[in-house]
Amino acid sequence: MQRNARKAYVPGLVALLVAVAAGCTGAGDGGGSPTDPKPGGSTPVASPGKYRTLREPCGSVSRATLQDLLPTTPGLAEEQLEKIYRGTSAVTYDTDRRVGCSWKADSPDASHQLVIDVERVVSYDPAVSDDDRAQEVYSRKEEAAELPAPGGTGSPSPEGSSPGGASPSAGSTASGATTQTVSPSATTTPAAGSTGPSGTPGAPDATTEGLEPRVLDGLGDAAFLDDVVARSGAAARNRTVSVVFRTSNVIVTVQYTEQPARPTDVPDSAQLQEKARGLARRLADQMNE
Repeated sequence: MQRNARKAYVPGLVALLVAVAAGCTGAGDGGGSPTDPKPGGSTPVASPGKYRTLREPCGSVSRATLQDLLPTTPGLAEEQLEKIYRGTSAVTYDTDRRVGCSWKADSPDASHQLVIDVERVVSYDPAVSDDDRAQEVYSRKEEAAELPAPGGTGSPSPEGSSPGGASPSAGSTASGATTQTVSPSATTTPAAGSTGPSGTPGAPDATTEGLEPRVLDGLGDAAFLDDVVARSGAAARNRTVSVVFRTSNVIVTVQYTEQPARPTDVPDSAQLQEKARGLARRLADQMNE
């Protein structure tokens, strides 16, 4: 009896082992499944952007460039100049994702302010690359700027708008003064006694061809320029030129503002645009070093 029982047990054990082995083999030889670990069964992941970190912006602008962009009152002590040209870093929570810096200087003729903002865009969608996501962010900025159509005459920006498309409360500022902004491509009438870029009394500088807000070529992967004149009350004006460009997954914004000391003066658009574009080009070159 014991002999027969042992004979019956052994074939049963062999059959069980064969069944287990067959099951394991079947799982590996099948046509694949949603959990198939083979490379051919995985979803392609979009490539990451070129930039993983950001350069500190306050130290990215040379002293010579800052002296050109931010003229000061003659005779200032070196300690005062050092404080002005050192700049103020923007408060951010992740300096690998966003950094910024601002400078401000006063001279007898005007007050100038320079602001640099740098954003590194990261896509959390494995099917969308960092570059493509950055292009989406850049496109929204360009759309918000409401650039005039190429070859068009342009039109005034909505009242209360600001460079880069930000939209503060209509007709108000932080100081409570009313504001009105116009695109430099729109026809404006200067205050009495003011002169245009040619020096002709009463000649508006806002209609100069080629200085209207526009898309820029040869700067990063995509770029545009916005130019806005703001009027507070009946006279006091300032002009802000913004240059925004994208390089791979990083978006850089340069804002350069001039507030004349005399309320009848209108800042020269050509000069501000040239300086803002020059700085943007230098920043783009630094990113490719």
